[in-house]
Amino acid sequence: MVTGMQERSGGRLLADALVANGASHVFAVPGESYLDLLDGLYAVRNRIQLVTCRFEAGAVHMAEAQGKLTGRPGVAAVTRGPGACHAAIGVHVAMQDSTPLVLLVGQIPVEETDRESFQEVDYRRMFSPLAKWVTQIDDARRIPEIMAHAFDVAVSGRPGPVVVAISEEMQKHRVAVPDIGPQRVLPAHPAPEAAQEVMALLARAERPLAILGGSRWSAAGKAAIRDFLVGNDIPVAVAFRRQGLFDGTSAHYAGDLGVGADAGLVAAAKRADLILAIGTRLGEPVSQGYTLLDMAGATPLVHVHPDQSEIGRVYRVALGITSDVNAFALAMAGHRVAAPRWGAWRAELRALREAQAVAPDYEGPLNLARALQALEKELPADAIFTTDAGNFATWPTRFMHVKEGQDFLGPTNGAMGYGVPAAIGAAIVQPGRRVICFVGDGGFLMTGQEIATAFHHGVAPIILVFNNGMYGTIRMYQERTYPERVSGTELTNPDFAKFIEAFGGHGEVVARTEELVPAYRRAAASGKPALIEIRMNPEQVTNRATIADLRAQARR
Repeated sequence: MVTGMQERSGGRLLADALVANGASHVFAVPGESYLDLLDGLYAVRNRIQLVTCRFEAGAVHMAEAQGKLTGRPGVAAVTRGPGACHAAIGVHVAMQDSTPLVLLVGQIPVEETDRESFQEVDYRRMFSPLAKWVTQIDDARRIPEIMAHAFDVAVSGRPGPVVVAISEEMQKHRVAVPDIGPQRVLPAHPAPEAAQEVMALLARAERPLAILGGSRWSAAGKAAIRDFLVGNDIPVAVAFRRQGLFDGTSAHYAGDLGVGADAGLVAAAKRADLILAIGTRLGEPVSQGYTLLDMAGATPLVHVHPDQSEIGRVYRVALGITSDVNAFALAMAGHRVAAPRWGAWRAELRALREAQAVAPDYEGPLNLARALQALEKELPADAIFTTDAGNFATWPTRFMHVKEGQDFLGPTNGAMGYGVPAAIGAAIVQPGRRVICFVGDGGFLMTGQEIATAFHHGVAPIILVFNNGMYGTIRMYQERTYPERVSGTELTNPDFAKFIEAFGGHGEVVARTEELVPAYRRAAASGKPALIEIRMNPEQVTNRATIADLRAQARR
């Protein structure tokens, strides 16, 4: 970063603005529309690592994974037109997952606007429903101001993505302006009376349930909310794909409320007489299609969220608390009910969780539940899990446990193609940790080519490809609605182990229960990017039903 008021190009100013605002990585697919930014990044290469990716959606997923892991905006850069369109899926992930992100998009020269110039897109119109803020920089003098504000917006209130278009000729202009770094803003704290009101509601409850969700949780915040909830003997569920927020082995962990949630937990949640929704939006997956609670507020609901507009958006609350999640957690430290009387309730919910994690006797040589449970015992205490979207994802969610100290990154918007690039981004950002990716055969072939980025940048995630030869989730719904009329859901796949071996990586194929752990050990010992193809029984389309089961149910 240059100090003082010497002239710099817009491209260099953009690079210096990223440095000033704390960016450590830029995940990018290069394009001619931002050559000057690329040159600026060369000048600051000792401060920012430029990660060369193979597909724009993959680049944004990597940046989004960094945002999830660190709480600071991940940064991606893509070219105009097709590059921006490819990147849009990652912006949607960041928006629905409340992940701080800054996306830089190359833009056509300003004087060509509205001529349908080569690759012209109006990004304010394109991204306005997908991002917190969309802007365009046409005057190089405003780069420090706009970039600083972009980082501020990405982390303020409900975190999310900001898209900044950077016009081509602006990057060449030379101006003398000072850099602007981040400002110090204290997080929103709960109102002074909030803790006492929460405790008063809790004192009247007999069946309380906490639901943890949201983003930008700090280690201190997670520890404080754990101590508060465990200290008051409150059962805890996590929102959809937020397993990293609470120790899954705890006697207070009740499971996850999301797609594929245990029916027992859902039924119990409907019996709760107080819900403490902390950080989560209470969106469609968490609320089980908006059926979990009465919208008029029959079940008392305490909703803690950093964005006041989310409180009461669907469900009327008994108490809404606009607060940073970590500030709320720390504010509740030390508060205890005199004598919790819901021990049996908490034990009931824990028993439901333990019962659903018992591996059934699935047919065939591969009992995936038992294989995953054996794998869990092999994994490091600080492992990072990433997951793609699909029916396969319910297997590790049901049968494995994310422990305290581990992280879990998944797309709450259900985006296929997320898992592999997220794993690579996580491994690049936190290279000392083991990264395990769960992905289906369908999702892998959407962004699996990003494994090249792992080789290029010297990181070694382990990818578990769950191969059942179909788009499993859609096939499940198809069999429920149109049994035996299979249309558009069958897949033809390569030999996935040979796919990664072609890059020089380590490949394994697992078809039996006892093969997974030895395959993992060899993959980990190889020190290379690794892929373990798990050949599933396609008849076992979910962990709770076969295709025959679904067809029989549909005929009733």
